[in-house]
Amino acid sequence: MKQKILIFFLLSVFHFGYSQVSPKPKLEKETVKDTKQFNSSNDSLATRVNRSSSNVKKEEEEAKIQDYLIISHRRDTIHVDTTLTIKKEYKFNYLRKDNFELLPFSNVGQTYNRLAYNFNSDKLMPLFGARARHFNYMEIEDINYYRVPTPFTELYYKTAFSQGQQVDAFFTVNTSPQFNMSIAYKGLRSLGKYQHILTSTGNFRFTTSYNTKDKRYIANAHFVAQDLLNEENGGLQDDNIIYFETGDPEFKDRGIFEVNFEDAESILKGKRFHLDHQYNIIQPKDSLASNKLSIGHIISFEDKFFQYDQEDETDYFGESFRSSDLSKRVTLENFYNQLNVNYTNKTIGTLQFNVSHNDYNYGYDNVVVLNQNTITNRLKGQVLALGGAYNKTFNKLHVQAELGANISGDFNGNFLTAQAAYSINKEAIVSAKINTNSKAPNYNFQLYQNDYINYNWKNDFNNTKTQEVEIALQSNKIANVSVSFSNIDDYTYFKSNPTDSLIKPYQNDQTINYFKLKVEKEIKYKNLGLHNTILYQNVKDNNNTLNIPQLVTRNTLYYTNHFFNKELFLQTGITFSYFSKYYMNGYDPVLAELYVQDQKEYGEFPRFDFFINAKIRQARIFLKAEHFNSAWTGYDYYSAPNYPYRDFTVRFGVVWNFFL
Repeated sequence: MKQKILIFFLLSVFHFGYSQVSPKPKLEKETVKDTKQFNSSNDSLATRVNRSSSNVKKEEEEAKIQDYLIISHRRDTIHVDTTLTIKKEYKFNYLRKDNFELLPFSNVGQTYNRLAYNFNSDKLMPLFGARARHFNYMEIEDINYYRVPTPFTELYYKTAFSQGQQVDAFFTVNTSPQFNMSIAYKGLRSLGKYQHILTSTGNFRFTTSYNTKDKRYIANAHFVAQDLLNEENGGLQDDNIIYFETGDPEFKDRGIFEVNFEDAESILKGKRFHLDHQYNIIQPKDSLASNKLSIGHIISFEDKFFQYDQEDETDYFGESFRSSDLSKRVTLENFYNQLNVNYTNKTIGTLQFNVSHNDYNYGYDNVVVLNQNTITNRLKGQVLALGGAYNKTFNKLHVQAELGANISGDFNGNFLTAQAAYSINKEAIVSAKINTNSKAPNYNFQLYQNDYINYNWKNDFNNTKTQEVEIALQSNKIANVSVSFSNIDDYTYFKSNPTDSLIKPYQNDQTINYFKLKVEKEIKYKNLGLHNTILYQNVKDNNNTLNIPQLVTRNTLYYTNHFFNKELFLQTGITFSYFSKYYMNGYDPVLAELYVQDQKEYGEFPRFDFFINAKIRQARIFLKAEHFNSAWTGYDYYSAPNYPYRDFTVRFGVVWNFFL
């Protein structure tokens, strides 16, 4: 019923937006500088217009890259960037973001192991679980909105492993200056090098934005549907590890290795309807006006499930209730409403007060009776929360704060975030941030069911409480430096039992102290560049539940230049990546979670990548020889215990932008 109401409401908003669209939209005129000053490495539209076409308007021809806006869920705005930089090289991957703190598994679309953690959180509710499947699951904060003077398209393509490919196709258009819509699909299918690790994923998203001509009413809405499927094999069998680590030539074909099972798969599916709109009751008529008052409303409904299927039971996970056709699905329905009031005054800044309501329904279809104990099948209830926010700029100092607390319901929770940033000059900004959070453990720590007997529990854990302080410097001349210190109490984790190797949830009764120092610096000399990212970490944890490498580094030496009368911009170089040995987390397919193990350390294997990238007009072409040193630096590279990291491979891809 809630879905039907929400769908009707969103369709009404979409219809209202379309009803305001003129049949012949006229784009706003933009004044720009002469585009001839730009070259192929710059972010321009100089080459995108067919100027011989008689139906191209003059203002469309003059549209500049700064007019193609990307708007975050918090309404922060940046413009489309078609340049080719070293950071674009780092982001050319399945997640399409810099994955410096993540270690991918052998097949694209599988999970990642963590090389570092971030405990800065503004969440009040527990998360769904199956976190190893959520790296590519697009949350509300991952969805952007757009405003463009002409239709804009971006096509992303990259080869996969053995068979398959990954694509991400995006299109957005403003049918009028007031109404925008976008549609996108990100898809992947990759066979992989080892037995039974095929991945097949899809992320569909549709967004729309509308504002009245006087901008008194503004609305952003999106619909997202996602399905992430992975075949599971449990990793290499223990007696096959020796053949991998010695580099036995008979096993150079990775498909020959024996894996723990070849009849299981897991899938995460979800869909979300989201609307964020506000109405300005008092709106400034000009820049000199001092008061602004608005009311806002956020409504969101998400329905998701995780399911693990296996044809026949295996001793790898212990005993089971049935010998074949093992299948168990866990679902979560979450309906969220927030009402907020915002007041802005030039003297006091911007204040917000909000009240929110969560209606959640997590669980399974059946009750489990195990050892004469009944394990319920549902966590269901409602939570009411209050919150507020503040931000203000004092000359070169900007301060902001946000807080929230659950005031009724089954889950207690609260958070506070305060931040101050000071602009030393145009080249440097220093900031300080503090965050405290208390939140119930994820749903799968509290309640879990499966056909494997070991994976059935109902727990009443304490809230996990975190405090984090961070100081950062952003400076192109000096470096980008961030230092953070975190305290974590009642940390929850999964761990393998040394006696039977079975996985159970636990809660740490000791305080964890986590120190993190990250330095990023790029040095350029003529056409040469050296980009360095170094991470140092230290953990004090008596129970050894938060395991991370002490050192993580990535260093790229590269060369850039223009060729063919500046029609081609070339970027080529070598990237070195490394992390120190540590008790790397294992991966559990039934839970789709990473778990703590203390039997063996992994790491200290270097990774060298050679790349050649090029930019021709609005197309960026990427060619990379990944881990080309794998054959001569030792076969001791793993993404998780029993899961080898990627061998040497050559992959190709392209990102192409079209400005119609």
